[in-house]
Amino acid sequence: MNTHPARGMRDFLPEDVRRRQYVMGVIAGVYQRYGFEPLETPAVENIETLMGKYGEEGDRLIFRILKRGEEGKSGEADLALRYDLTVPLARVVAQYRAQLPKFFKRYQVQPVWRADRPQKGRFREFYQCDVDAIGSTSLVVEAELLGAAADVLQGLGFDNFRIRLNHRRLLSALLTDAGIDASRQASALTALDKLDKTSPEALTADLAARGIGADAAAAMLSRLRKGLTDDVALEGAAEVREIVRLCEYTPAAGRITVDLSLARGLSYYTGAIFEIAVPDLSGSLGGGGRYDELVGMFLGQDVPACGMSLGLERILVVMGERGMFPPTLNAAPADVMVTICNFNDGVDELELKAEALQLAAQLRSGGVSVEVFPEVTELGKQIKYASSRSIPLLTVIGSNERVARQVTVRDLRTRDQFSVDRHVVAARIGEQLSKSGA
Repeated sequence: MNTHPARGMRDFLPEDVRRRQYVMGVIAGVYQRYGFEPLETPAVENIETLMGKYGEEGDRLIFRILKRGEEGKSGEADLALRYDLTVPLARVVAQYRAQLPKFFKRYQVQPVWRADRPQKGRFREFYQCDVDAIGSTSLVVEAELLGAAADVLQGLGFDNFRIRLNHRRLLSALLTDAGIDASRQASALTALDKLDKTSPEALTADLAARGIGADAAAAMLSRLRKGLTDDVALEGAAEVREIVRLCEYTPAAGRITVDLSLARGLSYYTGAIFEIAVPDLSGSLGGGGRYDELVGMFLGQDVPACGMSLGLERILVVMGERGMFPPTLNAAPADVMVTICNFNDGVDELELKAEALQLAAQLRSGGVSVEVFPEVTELGKQIKYASSRSIPLLTVIGSNERVARQVTVRDLRTRDQFSVDRHVVAARIGEQLSKSGA
């Protein structure tokens, strides 16, 4: 039987999980300091909740779930796996508007699914780390989001990232100025969003396939190269300048780069858009923007909103390649291994096992992490196993220890060995671990 996970999905072994939990913990800690609250939504949404929110290409990547029972024979779908965390948030805001605060700030770290073609660095199931603020049009929101994202990356050890900033109204004016009809601008933005991963020639060919002529494509590329200047009388330029100014008072200070080529392919953005770039990395570590009309699709009235999503998977890859994880993440799964040894001193094996579990419970109540070797076997095999797991300390209880109500503790790194009374063994082990820096 094939034991590989489904294509585009992954198993996470203990070391992988520890790294993921570490990064997610840093992210959650920073977002909480900025006043964002946790939220979770179901993996499955009604299909009408998701469709029509991501643009033509995004809608094609939604994982549909066929109807159950007899109805399923038609091949129709009524449910789907969530494509991102933003549209479910908009649904939640519409559903619970009366119960939520006027300015609802939430963060959410959960998996999403896309029916994409699996390839290196691209998965069908992956985690997003979203932070969003609902209820205000103030550009303080953008500054806080970018500041929080910069705070997260600095906390993880990134020191050379840039935040690319643009505005959808600037893009719309640019495309109109290039002669691209409004009906084709959404499609043009989807193509433009790939410019950092492709060449101008490939972009021109992509635009041609979307019905946009070579002259319009050339005009658009020429307009991009000119950059943003003060004499560009385009709606949105003032907001871009204000965001840059406000960010000077946040951890994002000095990291903002205005980039007219930044498009962000999702169709629901209405204002400022941004991405986080790292040198020598294809693609971004995260991105987002303002989407003041998305909640209105569910609620019937527009509610201002802005959000940022960090790409957990890419962050993990970059940190792994650059050796950015703390050495403590590779620590042993336990501080101590409790042995079950039969020294032929007439003690019943059931009693040995019970005594081992009793000692483990005593150590755990003292704040020590413990792994119990589950089998009764010779001490040498248990020492070898503990060493292979990098467990620093090992406990032994033989006939002499039982009489004296003591435990022998062996430090497998230094080969030191000492005996300690049972009632203080947890404290003594804690001292040994602190002394050795474990």
